[in-house]
Amino acid sequence: MTTSTANDLLRVTGLTKQFPGVLALDHVSWSLRSGEVHVLVGENGAGKSSLVKTICGVYTPDSGTMELAGQPYAPGGPEDGLRAGIRVVYQELNLLPHLDVAENLTLEDPPRRLGLLDRRAQRRRARELLDEVGLRIPVTTPTEQLGIAQMQLVEIAKALAVDSRLLVLDEPTATLTSSEVAALFTIVRRLRDSGVAVVYISHHLEEIFQIGDRVTVMRNGAIAATRDAADVTVPELVRLMVGRDLAYADLTPPPLPDDAPELLRVQDLRPRGAPHAVSFTLRAGEVLGIAGLVGSGRTEVVRALFGADPADSGRVWLHGRELRIRSPRSAVEAGICLLTEDRKAQGLMLGMSGSANTSITDLGAVSRGPLLDRAAERAAAERYRRELGIRTPSVETPVGTLSGGNQQKFVLAKWLFRGAAVLVVDEPTRGIDVGAKFEIYSLLHRLAAQGRGLVVVSSDLPELFTLSHRIAVLSRGRIAGVLEREDFDQEVVLGLAYQAYTTTSDVQEAV
Repeated sequence: MTTSTANDLLRVTGLTKQFPGVLALDHVSWSLRSGEVHVLVGENGAGKSSLVKTICGVYTPDSGTMELAGQPYAPGGPEDGLRAGIRVVYQELNLLPHLDVAENLTLEDPPRRLGLLDRRAQRRRARELLDEVGLRIPVTTPTEQLGIAQMQLVEIAKALAVDSRLLVLDEPTATLTSSEVAALFTIVRRLRDSGVAVVYISHHLEEIFQIGDRVTVMRNGAIAATRDAADVTVPELVRLMVGRDLAYADLTPPPLPDDAPELLRVQDLRPRGAPHAVSFTLRAGEVLGIAGLVGSGRTEVVRALFGADPADSGRVWLHGRELRIRSPRSAVEAGICLLTEDRKAQGLMLGMSGSANTSITDLGAVSRGPLLDRAAERAAAERYRRELGIRTPSVETPVGTLSGGNQQKFVLAKWLFRGAAVLVVDEPTRGIDVGAKFEIYSLLHRLAAQGRGLVVVSSDLPELFTLSHRIAVLSRGRIAGVLEREDFDQEVVLGLAYQAYTTTSDVQEAV
């Protein structure tokens, strides 16, 4: 239980919420003050999202009470939460893909003139909101064309379009680079200083000390502790969250032999419409990190390599044999597989079982003639469940019901089942808690030790530093530089990431 004060905006007392087989909230008592940034942390399934959804009216508690600004508060639905001044930016984005950016940003209150939509005012307001979050894209861009990080910034801008007294940010920096994070933190501090209460959910524990006033740790649906951010350490938070120490400092990529053969060569690959081409190599057992700002072309490069998006030019060799990649099918058949940045929309069939998601990449291997061999399919899924440490009630459980870390492991399982030689991993731990993140890092290192090549795109520099043997830094579509492990340095990476914004040099270092 937390201590209440006179300036509490929100107080919850004894909140309990149960779903079939799951106690999501276990007599939670908690308070939120006006003008503070209160960070919520905990593993996936700890109860953070259930608490937020109860506060904003998505869930109705089985028992317990809430007070908002000293008055009884019992929302009957999300509309009541909105009317009360509560806004939520969910980790699962809620933009309408068929609308453009300006339409999404002004959807709740579109500007009108003489009773008609004022398109000019709409675009002007949208431009102001995008400038506030530092997103430099045309406001007429169709939302479906945006990358996941750009969509995240649009969601944040949309929340700023209306006045709120309580703003919830659920994993807002999961796909943002350090410069975008810094811009977001400036906005959050301004909101806090104006009296807005901010609930900030994050798996990036280092952010607590940059932005948080207080931090609450949730575990198994209950409050494990609430502390002033200045009085807590990362190891203490990890112990409170997972009940054990995680030795991140011991996580390093497996040794790469000097004679490790070249596995992949990419030459002059230029995604459709990109200003520059990129070239790089990857050795067997190597992890090559790809860093860069939002919009630098990281995702575009790996999607073009995988054949998911067209390329204007480029040649690719695997095991010394030149490939003709015209589609994801041809990439997969050659042994190049992509774990997309949005696993739920692009990597998994959420309503289907773990076995179906594992076997989908090679149904012939679990079929007898034209008929699917269900026993063989289950056996394959069970094998990867054991090897990857997937926690699921059964391999027949729909993957949409699993935590983010276990979902990501099933994405890995389907490509390992296919026999991937090169794994291209875009944002490997987006939306994954600290315990599962440690497991994913260990797993990727284990796959590299088996001789597979990994290309890892991440907005999280500490993540790249942990995973990679080398890091290539993209800046406006070109490789601005490549760092060996002994040269990893955050300031150097950021300097290279901004290089194209400050120089006209066309020199691209070869990887």
